[in-house]
Amino acid sequence: MLTEENVIKLNKAILTSFTILCLLSVPLMMEGNISVKAEYKMWYVDDDGPADFHTIQEAANNATSGDIIYVYNGTYYENIVVDKSVSLVGEDRDSTIIDGNGTGTVISITAHNVNIKGFTIKGSGTIPSNSGIFARAFSGNEISHNNITNNNDGIHFELSSGNVISDNIISTNNDGIFLGMSGDIVSGNTITNNNNGIHLYWSWGNVISSNIISSNNNGIILVSDSGDNTIYHNNFNNTNQVESESTNLWDYDNEGNYWSDYNGTDKNQDGIGDTPYIIDANNRDNYPLMGMFSDLSFTFNAEMHHVNVISNSTISDPKFEIGQETGNKIVRFHAAGEGGTVGFCRVAIPIELMNYSYIALDGVEEIVPTKLNVSSETFAYLYFTYIQNSHTISIISSKTMQLCYELLDKYHALLDKYIKLETDLYDLNATYQKLINNYTVFLGNYNIFLTDFSELQKSHQELNNSYQELLVDYSKKVNNIQNLIYVFAATTAIFIMTTIYLSRSAHASKAKVFEESRKKRTP
Repeated sequence: MLTEENVIKLNKAILTSFTILCLLSVPLMMEGNISVKAEYKMWYVDDDGPADFHTIQEAANNATSGDIIYVYNGTYYENIVVDKSVSLVGEDRDSTIIDGNGTGTVISITAHNVNIKGFTIKGSGTIPSNSGIFARAFSGNEISHNNITNNNDGIHFELSSGNVISDNIISTNNDGIFLGMSGDIVSGNTITNNNNGIHLYWSWGNVISSNIISSNNNGIILVSDSGDNTIYHNNFNNTNQVESESTNLWDYDNEGNYWSDYNGTDKNQDGIGDTPYIIDANNRDNYPLMGMFSDLSFTFNAEMHHVNVISNSTISDPKFEIGQETGNKIVRFHAAGEGGTVGFCRVAIPIELMNYSYIALDGVEEIVPTKLNVSSETFAYLYFTYIQNSHTISIISSKTMQLCYELLDKYHALLDKYIKLETDLYDLNATYQKLINNYTVFLGNYNIFLTDFSELQKSHQELNNSYQELLVDYSKKVNNIQNLIYVFAATTAIFIMTTIYLSRSAHASKAKVFEESRKKRTP
């Protein structure tokens, strides 16, 4: 007979079987720091029903490294020490409660590679270092998907490295997260209503990203030479945003943090502020976000993919779908904002998740996204605007549309070639017409030239005839001149001969007279 008790037992048995299957499908240890046993054991804890143990501490004492301790819903008033590399998994983080009852630390970790997931952890003592979760000098621990509230410190790590604090709700503590002389990863947490959201003391090399840090007295404080920490993709909205005594890096890969008190502009419409957010003389966010950062996580082909959204709308209800008929990959999320104002989204989509052309829809209305020039082989960055309201944004990666775009690109390429050929033909025809016109002009000039040449030839013939006549006349005159020269020469010769003859005759007469005279004078 099915009684209420039997139904509860059956539900727990089904849940247990399902949990085993889920946990078997994911690795539980980080980065291979230790070898997980091929055969581990599941331990079950229930505070008021049949299980292996009724307290978590009993299970932790009996477990060995690599084991999983699964804790059903209930309130467990304990101060737990975890001294082995085990996983503590709560059934539901809102209903599986570990309460320190106002004394000491709720969970003390004294081993490497401990995983704590799925609990509400509250009620630590109030003296320094009393915490929801405390660890000193251990690494490889993962604290995820917990609600950590009403403690002195929510999470307190000292002398630690390589630990991961992610996807937790941390509220109403003195320090939400305290890291002393540590270098860890703090990502994807919601840290609100604490005195200090995150407190770093003499800590270097921490990576603090994708956290909501709001409604704290101090968002983050970095004191006692806490430098060289990388802090980006966080949403800051606190009484005092930052206190930093050393130089830290406040942006990464050209994206920084959202600051509620940033008053910059975004004239180039890429979701990034045009001017830096100044913290102090040594610290500045060079790429402040114009809207809050959201990390939308999806599992596809057994791999986790992150779609990052920067928007002035409130982003919620993310979904990833594959169209049954089209095979299109679709990312959907709800965007809510003040009606009538302009909303924007800067969306970074992993190429490995969605690698075809993108279509954006605001409800059923198509939005034309701009693909930003920071897109790479890893991420495609889209930017689009819309009139804000409460609606669903869909981003579709369509292989069919990609083929259409490729065909359209080829069509445009052919059209460009056709237009170029048409332009070249037009230019060639214009050149041809110009040549025809030039030829016509040339032909007219040629005919004129022929006419002038004929006239010139006629004139030349007339001139030649005149020349021949002149030549004949000249020849006659030359002959006449020659004859005259001959006559003149003959006359001259006769004259000279006559003169000589007469001169000789005269001389002979004188000589005869002289001789006769001389003879007369001679006795």
